Amino acid sequence: MAQTARQRRPQPLDQPSSSSSSPYTKLDKPGRSDGQMEAGSGLGWAFPLFALGVLRYMSATSNIIHDCDEVFNYWEPLHYIIYKSGFQTWEYSAQFALRSYFYILFHALVGLPASWFFGEDKVQVFYAVRLFLGFLSVIADACLVVALSRKYGKRLASYALALLCLSSGCFFASTSFLPSSFSMYAMSLASALFLLEKPAMAIAVAATGVIMGWPFSILAFLPVTLFSLIRNFKRAFFSGAITSAVLLALSVLIDYYYYRRWTSSLLNLLLYNVLGGGESHLYGTEGPLYYLQNGFNNFNISFVLALLFPMTLLVQVIKKKYLPDLLVVVSPIYIWLAFMSLQPHKEERFLYPIYPLVGVAAAAFLESIPDFFQDKYNPNDNSLLVMLGKIVRPVVLGILLCTSHSRTFSLIHGYSAPLEIYKHLEYHEDAGMGSTLCVGSEWHRFPSSFFVPDYVAQVRWIDDGFRGLLPLPFNSTLGGTSAAPSYFNNKNKASAEQYLWDLGECTLLVELHLQRPYPYRGSDLSTWEVVAALPYLDRELSPAVHRSFFIPFLWHRHNLFGLYKLLRRIPK
Repeated sequence: MAQTARQRRPQPLDQPSSSSSSPYTKLDKPGRSDGQMEAGSGLGWAFPLFALGVLRYMSATSNIIHDCDEVFNYWEPLHYIIYKSGFQTWEYSAQFALRSYFYILFHALVGLPASWFFGEDKVQVFYAVRLFLGFLSVIADACLVVALSRKYGKRLASYALALLCLSSGCFFASTSFLPSSFSMYAMSLASALFLLEKPAMAIAVAATGVIMGWPFSILAFLPVTLFSLIRNFKRAFFSGAITSAVLLALSVLIDYYYYRRWTSSLLNLLLYNVLGGGESHLYGTEGPLYYLQNGFNNFNISFVLALLFPMTLLVQVIKKKYLPDLLVVVSPIYIWLAFMSLQPHKEERFLYPIYPLVGVAAAAFLESIPDFFQDKYNPNDNSLLVMLGKIVRPVVLGILLCTSHSRTFSLIHGYSAPLEIYKHLEYHEDAGMGSTLCVGSEWHRFPSSFFVPDYVAQVRWIDDGFRGLLPLPFNSTLGGTSAAPSYFNNKNKASAEQYLWDLGECTLLVELHLQRPYPYRGSDLSTWEVVAALPYLDRELSPAVHRSFFIPFLWHRHNLFGLYKLLRRIPK
């Protein structure tokens, strides 16, 4: 026994590890010598960075805004920090202090210099921040792809890269200004560092994603965190503890600066949602299958393959390849889906932290298709079924990518009108300085104050029947970010101050005109003239398949469209 141990060949990349089993790497693949592997050591950095860079640039410049929380809880506070004007939600009232300015200030590092460079062109500042979001996504996802390549080979990494680039979910989430997107970047990077056997750095990134991003994503980071601690407890523990302490201290100091009182928005948010104060049902509830439907919409068949991936581990060849590391990396998909599906209040953005992992799990399933038919005693098996499995892989991947592009195209071209119509405001300065822009039922599609030029003195909501609490402008006379206005409440009850009651003050009006049997304010052509109108997909009257996926020649034919209008009051 001792002689056998002395004659054992040293394993490449042999590093101390406390893992119970020896992880599979691409060096274990049969039929390749060590010299061959050194010559072709997986995907380099250039191609993933280029591919992701192109797609994230396209996302930054064409992405729509999917959630009004992105506007009112993140774009508007950023606008206030840069330009001293913008809308405030009740969560930013100093009385409640549920939102941290730490996350906002991180993006102000780009927004402020961009505002100096672009001057009065606030739209360019908006897109500069979006490009920064895309840049963060490129770096994090490229690290993940390179780590997969070094660990499991080029094929799995290439499949994952394709899905990260072109899946609708990743395309849209990558440039959304949301803490859950920031947690998504951290998830990609922490997973990459875990696969590269850098546990201390993995935990530091995970802590950053939770504290700077979305605190509730801590559950999704648990598998990587726990296994990183197992690998190197001392270094990983101190790395996570120091990172957490520094970030928490910074968060409290920044909260004090803006709220003018000692508080922790992170703690306030957790207390509100976890210890009985939270009433998320006030903002809508969904059934238990909501996230499964949403995942399929954003990833189509890839989502199904990702859910089926654990079953592939029953095959001995696949089990040897992917246990334990890859299962650790993708396990947050199943933990997060199970946990979030139990919550009554559901939103698409809540799934963002696991989006890159869906692509990885689906890619691993695709890469493993021939292994289902391989003789486990013959690693060089080239039977008919194995060869068919190898042919099926790129075919299935091509179908997945085409379907994803179809979904992306449909959403961008069907629902981009709100973002584009506000850009027309800059061409109508003749409405006069001090103009008032009025918005009724379309308040939730307001793309942010970055699209409102300086000649518009105020944006006001008009009553169209909504009885929830709407954002109101930051009140500088009451203290701005440190104010605790009496008109805010945490019960989602409308405030009398939120509406403009004298419609005669409206100079400009934004409305969506659909084919409905009731009149619109803008239909009064004696009072209003249309200065811009763009088509907007009518979700209720369009068939589900045709509105969800772009099918050439059929998309325009079968879908119905309304008109998103910018109107100006006719002078008397």
